[in-house]
Amino acid sequence: MVDKARAARLAKRIQTIVASAIERQIKDRRLELVTITDCRVTGDLHDATIYYTVRGRNIEDEPDIPMAAEALKKARGQLRKIVGDELGVRFTPTLAFEHDTVPETSAHLNEILERARKRDAELAELKRKAKPAGDPNPYKIDDDEEA
Repeated sequence: MVDKARAARLAKRIQTIVASAIERQIKDRRLELVTITDCRVTGDLHDATIYYTVRGRNIEDEPDIPMAAEALKKARGQLRKIVGDELGVRFTPTLAFEHDTVPETSAHLNEILERARKRDAELAELKRKAKPAGDPNPYKIDDDEEA
């Protein structure tokens, strides 16, 4: 039987433990710019997927995602040990790390929405300045036609 509330609580706890362990206990300089964004645990509580993002050193720098992935893979056993010690559950979930693409997707969608807003503003301005293509009253009757 799957207890989704328990899995969600366990996922939140694992996220907190892993984030603090990366910050305080794991001594790997490649993990300095890694941020843990989310964690999901399977219904049987045996597998945990931890999502992370990587920042660049400066605003202009591109993040080195493969290097961070390699460092997380190397530290996975140590992190699982720390999670097991702090959780106190019968079975410590296996940890898998995946790069979180939500921030990049969100930024891309914001760019698309901004372009759409600009285009809408341009169309509204064109509509405001528009004039009818033909006679303003195409159904008017001439005096000659009435007679």
